[in-house]
Amino acid sequence: MKNLLLSISFSLLGAVAFSQPKMQLLATEHDFGVFKEEAGRQTFNFIVTNTGDSALVIANVVPSCGCTTPEWTQSPIPPKGSGKITAIYDPTGRPGVFNKTLSVHTNSKPELIVLTIKGEVKPKEKTIEDLYTFAAGAVRFESQVMPFTNIKKNEKKIRVMPVINNSTATVKLEFDGLPQYLDLKANPETLKPGQKGIVEGTYDATKNPGAWGNVTEPAKIKIDGVVQNNIYLYISANLVEDFSGLSKDDLLNAPVFKVAATNVDLGTMPQATTKEVEFKFKNEGKRNLNIRFIKPGCGCTAVLQGDPVVKPGQESSIKANFNSGGYNGKVTKAIYVYTDDPKNSEVVLYFNAEVTTKTPEK
Repeated sequence: MKNLLLSISFSLLGAVAFSQPKMQLLATEHDFGVFKEEAGRQTFNFIVTNTGDSALVIANVVPSCGCTTPEWTQSPIPPKGSGKITAIYDPTGRPGVFNKTLSVHTNSKPELIVLTIKGEVKPKEKTIEDLYTFAAGAVRFESQVMPFTNIKKNEKKIRVMPVINNSTATVKLEFDGLPQYLDLKANPETLKPGQKGIVEGTYDATKNPGAWGNVTEPAKIKIDGVVQNNIYLYISANLVEDFSGLSKDDLLNAPVFKVAATNVDLGTMPQATTKEVEFKFKNEGKRNLNIRFIKPGCGCTAVLQGDPVVKPGQESSIKANFNSGGYNGKVTKAIYVYTDDPKNSEVVLYFNAEVTTKTPEK
């Protein structure tokens, strides 16, 4: 009798020990086929059935990319019950073939199952607004910025930008108030309804000797002789020194701009106070170092202490006064320095401060 009871007990314990959920899926892969981008989000439900003898819990579903959003049954799925895992794919801006996965974590064995979705997105046909993103009256431009990228200081560079007359009337496109180093012309100048053209831009860096580094110039737009209020085409460029003609000997004997520290910590300072920051440097090269330009990006005035021509072995410094104004917390500011050091012609100097709202005790 005792042995019989023990046998029954072990049988019951075995039944409890082997009681577990089991996830069964009708499919682990879905092909959305070919569809258009403008069709929007595509959704598919992977049906889950618990064929085990205890509750099935879907703990988490992790997509392989941000283009896929998963949803799933959050409550435990009882034995013989069913739930679902939903895959939502967003094709916006993603034309072409795709193959994505969803990693499903559960309390069943195996604990991880991978689902796959795939398909092909046909790109939507671009509208006038897509192709010409910036509007100025009746004329639409490809962009509001015409980028010339890098321009050597002894160079004249040409760029073009597509435009279109998006109205039902003929319009004349011109530009106004341009500096001497910049020329913009529409070709053709008069655009018929729906007609495409280009803006031809010429940037002559030799006529802009005082500017260095990244610069942006707003150009006024005239439509049929009328300047468009508060609407500008921006011209951007990065003006750099031309080192292409230097020989090996020139490079070996070139000036070297060596800064003691490119990052200075001003420590803690209260609001509406001023601290001076100084960056010391030395010409460690064999020829004179020319400080071409100093451009503060800190709302302060950065001043070179001494002559802009620094002789070999000579030391100098750049000072700036930082006003903490209404800042609060950690503040980082930058000063851009342009030199004729061919290996270090643009140097960014940083300084940090921790600005507090409470005046420190004396």
